[in-house]
Amino acid sequence: MHADRDAIPDSDPFALFDTWLAEAQKTEPNDPNAMALATASADGAPSVRMVLLKGHGPDGFVFYTNAESRKGGEIRANPRAALLFHWKSLRRQIRIEGPLEEVSAEMADAYFASRHPESRLGSAASDQSRPLDSRKTYIDRVEQLRESYGEGVPRPPHWTGFRLAPERIEFWIDRDHRLHERRLFVRSGSGWTSGLLYP
Repeated sequence: MHADRDAIPDSDPFALFDTWLAEAQKTEPNDPNAMALATASADGAPSVRMVLLKGHGPDGFVFYTNAESRKGGEIRANPRAALLFHWKSLRRQIRIEGPLEEVSAEMADAYFASRHPESRLGSAASDQSRPLDSRKTYIDRVEQLRESYGEGVPRPPHWTGFRLAPERIEFWIDRDHRLHERRLFVRSGSGWTSGLLYP
C-alpha cells in the first residue's frame, strides 16, 4: 500500500469536517451527527454521553441541553469539553477539544422552536439527571404541560445551547493491520498548524 494513498490532507479542518460529515450522512444508518461529549467536574472527574451536533462552522460546534443536568453542571463548573464523532461505516473518527460558551437566548429560542412539539414538551417536563420515582410521573408532567400549553410550550430558561470553540481537531482513519492514519490540527492565532501523528 502506498504510504500517501487517501492521506488526510493538510487543509482547512472545517472544510474537511464538512466533507466527512456529508459522507457520513450518506452511510450512517442513524444520527450521523451523534457525538460523544466528554465533560469533567470542577475537581476533574470525567463523564461522557452521546449528544447531537446541531450547528457548526468556524466559530465552533453547537449542541443543546438542560443546563441543570449533570453535564450542564459540569459545563458551568469547568467550561471545557471534548467531542468525538465515530463513523463506523466509514472507519473514521474526529476528536475535537476546546472551551465552551453558552449560545445566545435568541439562538436557543430559535432552535427550541424548531424541535418536534413532543420533544419540546419532553424537554420542558424533564428534571434531567435527577432521580425519578416512576416513568408515570414524567409522562404525567408531559401531559400537564400539553394541557397548559398545547404545542406552544415555551423554552425553559435552563434549556440552552453551548458552542465548543475548537483548539484541537484530530482526524483519524482506520487502516488495515492497525496502521491507522491520524492528522492533528492545532489552533495557532487565527489559523491552524497541522501534522501527522503515529497511530
